Amino acid sequence: MKTPVEAYLDIETTGLSPWESYITVIGFYICSGTRSESRQLVGMDITRVDVLNTLDGVDTIYTYNGSRFDLPFIHHHLGINLAEMFDHCDLMFHCWRNNLYGGLKAVERQLGIERELTEVNGHMAVSLWYRYLHLADTEALDTLLRYNMEDVVNMKTLKEILLTL
Repeated sequence: MKTPVEAYLDIETTGLSPWESYITVIGFYICSGTRSESRQLVGMDITRVDVLNTLDGVDTIYTYNGSRFDLPFIHHHLGINLAEMFDHCDLMFHCWRNNLYGGLKAVERQLGIERELTEVNGHMAVSLWYRYLHLADTEALDTLLRYNMEDVVNMKTLKEILLTL
């Protein structure tokens, strides 16, 4: 029997509207059994081909609020409807069924899921991107990428906790 392949996906953007903003980072945490691999697409490397290549072989995509944010953004900018191409599980709705409300970081705090970059949030992620873009601040990009990776890795932890509730 084939071990299912799961992808935890999170995007960073320059704002909340896909019509006025663009994607700066797409983070993936691909897991199958005991194997895991992380990948991030950044800036001009965010292409339809690279997203689909990264997701090749994936059975289920997990997001947090992805049905209302991440997947529509990707569909708008790259023309890929990931919700139609893959099984998609939006962990936010599973959290709601367990009386866990708020953004991913708020839910993590409620469940005791630790995070290294506690001071970084979505607003700061935009600022970090512009510092990198306009000032060539590679430390800002590194922080943004670490923040994004914490999101996707912590989504797997969140999913595992939700299975026990």
